[in-house]
Amino acid sequence: MKTADLFAETYASLTANKTRSVLTILGIVIGIGSVISMVSIGQGAKNTITESIESLGSNMVMVLPGMQTGSVSQGHGSAQSLTLADAEAIAKEVTTAKAVAPELSIRAQVTAKGTNTNVSITATTPDYAGLKSLDMEAGQFLSAQNVQSMSKVAVLGPTTRDDLFGAGADPVGQTIRIKSINFKVIGVTKAKGGSGFSNADDIIFIPVTTGQQFFSGSDKVNIIDVQAVDEKSMVEMEAQINNLLLDRHNISDPLSADFSTLNMTDIIAAASTVTDTFTLFLAAIAAISLLVGGIGIMNMMLTTVTERTREIGLRKAIGATKGDIQRQFLVEAITLTFLGGVAGVILGWLISFVVSKLAGIATQVSLVSVLLAFGVSAGIGIIFGYYPARRAASFNPIEALRYE
Repeated sequence: MKTADLFAETYASLTANKTRSVLTILGIVIGIGSVISMVSIGQGAKNTITESIESLGSNMVMVLPGMQTGSVSQGHGSAQSLTLADAEAIAKEVTTAKAVAPELSIRAQVTAKGTNTNVSITATTPDYAGLKSLDMEAGQFLSAQNVQSMSKVAVLGPTTRDDLFGAGADPVGQTIRIKSINFKVIGVTKAKGGSGFSNADDIIFIPVTTGQQFFSGSDKVNIIDVQAVDEKSMVEMEAQINNLLLDRHNISDPLSADFSTLNMTDIIAAASTVTDTFTLFLAAIAAISLLVGGIGIMNMMLTTVTERTREIGLRKAIGATKGDIQRQFLVEAITLTFLGGVAGVILGWLISFVVSKLAGIATQVSLVSVLLAFGVSAGIGIIFGYYPARRAASFNPIEALRYE
């Protein structure tokens, strides 16, 4: 049978009962669409999480306070064991450290010109801006002189600026009150994005010494962020920090350390593993509908073979071979799944687009998922179309012609 004749017969067969053909491929459409949309949502979530972690700083190690008793950790932040002097020692003695920024975090009610907002306040040093990739929209960030002289100055995030002074206002030179203490605004950072308590735009920065003097009343800090000179130096830098702090805190057993370190590279790798597993789980659930769709195609093809028994007998009687009959029904099954695959890709893209627009979740339809969808649809056509095609090819022409 010529290729042109083969496709012509396939077209005639599938359009003879359009409703049944459409309903048959519906399972494939839903399955492919579900797989693509679920993978795109999972991939988008992975990218969002990775970008969020990376926005905290690249090539960075976070030093956190945390008391341990024996082999049982009491958790990060359960003990105030880190000091500003520790941060200064790391900056001076850890050779692989590019930037060091201690953080003292508080949350307070802030007022300005009759407006007020409850906002997160980070007391830190000038290195913080470079370490966290902060750019200035107006004014300047904290200076070493501000830290040294315990200046009552503040840098506002854009969301905080909007809440206190109005959208797009220039607050540089204005005064705000934090817990009844006046601070002069010296700058506004550019928007970075975020939400809730992790919003990098809804924040106020003040000198770390000022925060210790007026708010905490001690030399303790919550976190020490340390940036390595490059990614290759992170392991060595982490080891140097551990050794230095153990020595400074007079701790001989590392298991009894009153601090802990978190490597951002390890955090990103762990987050990627979790999101990859989540994506695979979503895709596996969606793939079940592909199996259902494949069974639907096999059921339709078996019904078609039964209905066309006399036709098969006639074709064999006039010289059609088993291969011709098998190819005809196999091509019909593959065509159904191919059409379902195309429609499924479109459906998956539309679902991803709608989710991205309405739910605010960044989705990413990858070429790999599209190619995989077509590969799976073709595979389903071959797997579930083979048995009906082989059954049709095995008919005895005489018995087929007698079939009623």
